[in-house]
Amino acid sequence: MERRTLGRTGVEVAALGFGCGAVGGLMVKGSAADQERGVARALEMGINYFDTAPVYGNGESEKNLGRVLRSLKPNVVVGTKFRIDPGDLGRVAPAVTASLEASLGRLGLERVDLLQLHNRISTDTEDRPIAADVVLNDVVPALERLRAQGKIRFFGITALGDTPALHRVIDARVLDTAQVCFNLLNPSASLPLPPGSTAQDFGRLLARTRAAGMGTIGIRVLAGGALSGVTARHPHGIPSVEPIASGADYDADVAHARRLEALVREGHADSLVEAGIRFALTDPGMSTVLVGYSTLDHLEYAAKAAEKGPLPRPALDRLAALWRGDRA
Repeated sequence: MERRTLGRTGVEVAALGFGCGAVGGLMVKGSAADQERGVARALEMGINYFDTAPVYGNGESEKNLGRVLRSLKPNVVVGTKFRIDPGDLGRVAPAVTASLEASLGRLGLERVDLLQLHNRISTDTEDRPIAADVVLNDVVPALERLRAQGKIRFFGITALGDTPALHRVIDARVLDTAQVCFNLLNPSASLPLPPGSTAQDFGRLLARTRAAGMGTIGIRVLAGGALSGVTARHPHGIPSVEPIASGADYDADVAHARRLEALVREGHADSLVEAGIRFALTDPGMSTVLVGYSTLDHLEYAAKAAEKGPLPRPALDRLAALWRGDRA
């Protein structure tokens, strides 16, 4: 599988990563045997970045990933996250440290490769936002201290929130990585937002991360599963998914995805899932893309899609026409 460099960290990661979240759910609700088989198979295919967080299954993802890593003892890159609750804004450094220590305990590690802020970066009052000033003045110094203590190698953000605030934090050039929302329903991290779209405009965020020398981790590349084109959910996954920066709800995202099925009918991809994974790899600033798996078959399919490489120019031209509303 293709390897790409995670920005200025110099770390080589596979183009496809292993998402350990609750959307796919294998590392949260899967059996212990399937979890170990899934990670072992990913390693065989060259996948070496594993992404988890305390909120995935209320710590179960970290616990299960840690158990599998202790069993297999692979040389991999592990990323986890932390959130700052509103009551901790006056004590950011202790809150970050406490979250990391709890994550290390669940993972069974002395150090994590990548620690990422999981809050939205915004000044509104929705879903535990954190202001750009707090990120730059409080969070970054706390992370620098943890790096100096040898507890983390690199640190970054989940690049969700207000676009101007995200641009400000990225342009400060103090972060190693960013998790960037980029998919067929919202390509605005790399391309102009399609006409008439109500999705959030990220203002070509990937150009800014690349200029800042940051590694980028593609998230929501299948829009939480909507780019399967079906509304049914696997039992391992969470029963319902709230869209991130795309449609009003999951059903709307599925309907939007189905309008792109000409890519499949015309032979540009074998499925919308393949198209979504390969599209997410088209921007040269993207280091790796995360897919959440429910089964080993999902993992196998995603790997085969990634191994085909980014969508070629004819597919991208057809996609641009579909975004304009040309169904012919």
